[in-house]
Amino acid sequence: MSETRFLDLPGGRLAYDDSGDGGDGGPLIVCLPSMLDLRSQYRFLRPLLLKAGYRVVTVDQRGMGESSARWPEYGSTPLAHDLLALLRHLDAGPALVYGCSNGAAAAVWVAAEAPELIEGLVLAAPFVRDGEAGFAQKLTIALMRVPGLAVPLYMSYYPKWEPVPPADFAEHKAKLKASLKEPGRGGVIAGYLSMSHAEAEARLDRVRAPVLVIMGTGDIDWPDPAAEAEWVAQKLDGRVVLLDGAGHHPHVEFPEKVAEAVTAFQRSL
Repeated sequence: MSETRFLDLPGGRLAYDDSGDGGDGGPLIVCLPSMLDLRSQYRFLRPLLLKAGYRVVTVDQRGMGESSARWPEYGSTPLAHDLLALLRHLDAGPALVYGCSNGAAAAVWVAAEAPELIEGLVLAAPFVRDGEAGFAQKLTIALMRVPGLAVPLYMSYYPKWEPVPPADFAEHKAKLKASLKEPGRGGVIAGYLSMSHAEAEARLDRVRAPVLVIMGTGDIDWPDPAAEAEWVAQKLDGRVVLLDGAGHHPHVEFPEKVAEAVTAFQRSL
């Protein structure tokens, strides 16, 4: 991971890294991890994109990693405002935004509100609308809002998102758990679990940027991941790459396949 940089915003401090910007003029890709994870979620995809000649920026969502712990609010729309501020701060022209989970909702919001900043969208395991959770999932979410239970319950659920775990899965999970237990982060999990993606869904018909949807067939967050991917692609006039067996973090489980899809998509723009 390159040296951490910071962007001071009205509600807190956003942490990110910026690699491949040494004057080579490579296309800019900004990567947003899924909610309640670290920007090191891109530890496998990032070097592949750098090797392909891209400038890669990865971001810690508010409340996570090296970003400030306490913010006035958390969720897809606040993240969208952070992304908008970051793209303007980078001042590098239109970017390709790779958004995972709620990061996809933030990317859609910015593409609708500031299309001049977006070259294209890669939406991985996208939440661009509110899904219908089953009873067990609703119960787990409710319990995660209970002080003292949030972190252990969340960490017990986390492996379900990576059914094809990488070799360093335990190490990354331990790093994430330690981050969530840092002072000031006690309300972060509950803050994200209360969010809605309705503002992103309301803007779907305003997105004009090219879109690639990447979905794993093993994504536990949707009863039919393939159908959800097709719905998103139809709404955004995009195309779909389905990864057999992948979960909610496809770039962690199959980084080479994702890098191939992303580079082909970017070169087609």
